[in-house]
Amino acid sequence: MSVVLELHPAFAAHDTGPAHPERPARLDAVLAGITGAHLNEAVTEVVPAPAPLDALVRVHPADHLEVLERFCAQGGGYLDADTCVGSHSFDAARIAAGAGLDAVARLDRGEGSAAFCVVRPPGHHAMRDRAMGFCLFNNVAVGIAHALAVHGLERAAVVDFDVHHGNGTEDIFASDPRVAMVGTFQYPLYPYSGVEPLGPNMHNVPLAPGSGSDAFRQAMTERCLPALDRHRPEIIFISAGFDAHREDPLANLKLTDGDYAWITAQVMAVAERHARGRIVSTLEGGYALAALGRSAAAHVRTLIGS
Repeated sequence: MSVVLELHPAFAAHDTGPAHPERPARLDAVLAGITGAHLNEAVTEVVPAPAPLDALVRVHPADHLEVLERFCAQGGGYLDADTCVGSHSFDAARIAAGAGLDAVARLDRGEGSAAFCVVRPPGHHAMRDRAMGFCLFNNVAVGIAHALAVHGLERAAVVDFDVHHGNGTEDIFASDPRVAMVGTFQYPLYPYSGVEPLGPNMHNVPLAPGSGSDAFRQAMTERCLPALDRHRPEIIFISAGFDAHREDPLANLKLTDGDYAWITAQVMAVAERHARGRIVSTLEGGYALAALGRSAAAHVRTLIGS
């Protein structure tokens, strides 16, 4: 079955400046990787709508959204040392969050078994009332909250294999028994969190700098995937950061393109057992453009089943 590919021109209009690692060229790299792997005929490109306010406020307080919107409308700038926005960034962030909502609806209608949301800004560092780490809204959290509230699901899960801990996602869902979060991240590394779980539903495994395929696969096999199976999620979201790749300049893990294909296949197996195969993957990190393109292509190829 075709994989839904969520794309929008507004994502390129999110202006972070010429020297920022989270830049529009990342989207070009992902799409070039998919094209170079001859996967275009096996994906269905769709254009998402902005997330409505009621979907956003399930996760982020309305006054926080108003502050972000006003800051962007006034021309933007740096929200913190890492997070830069421009005049179009609020609109791009609403659409990035909306991509997950659209993906859930399409999977619910049987239009695909999986979706890959090729979005920016990314989301997994965004806390309830704080934008940080290149992220404005927590795209995955907005999608999960919507799936639980609107689509009648009772259990959801997040698999986060970004090299940085998804502190925002943990902040939002800690101790919510409906949501399990599993994954790996380099530690110590920004945002210097995740070692002490905030709730019994958090199953994240820190990896030491220099760790490679063996450590990653062992952590997933022994700790993350069993926790995912125990939760029996009815839908799985993936925070798909490809910055644990050995070529990435922002961290020190040593994963390969093949590791991303492997973990995608493992998550698909869990989704087949519990979630009718439903997976919504959302782009997070990945800053070495060639490696990002290859890794995203490996991820999508596996989701397609080819």
